[in-house]
Amino acid sequence: QVELVESGGGSVQAGGSLRLSCAASGYPYSTNCLGWFRQAPGKEREGVARIDRYGVTSYADSVKGRFTISKDNAKNTLYLQMNSLKPEDTAVYYCAGTGIWSCRRDADFGYWGQGTQVTVSS
Repeated sequence: QVELVESGGGSVQAGGSLRLSCAASGYPYSTNCLGWFRQAPGKEREGVARIDRYGVTSYADSVKGRFTISKDNAKNTLYLQMNSLKPEDTAVYYCAGTGIWSCRRDADFGYWGQGTQVTVSS
């Protein structure tokens, strides 16, 4: 059974940084795609960053240059380093996996964590 558990959320002032972590059990980190999504109140969930089995990463335009996704296969842990945070980054952040090597389609993300709240004040 796959379990993804996020941590590291919190409240920070604009310009600050946070590092989210996602610990997994039952999920093959080294061979399958992982990603971070977020959902702000009243808005649709959006993809933030993803990393495939080859370590190829992609980012939403809104976070490019500020966020970095990485993973530690030995620790089965996914990270999202968030720098230069803005109030519009406020959302619940979710760790997700596709169960396959590819990250191409949002619809393939079938494994989800419970989410962690990030609040950025101006």
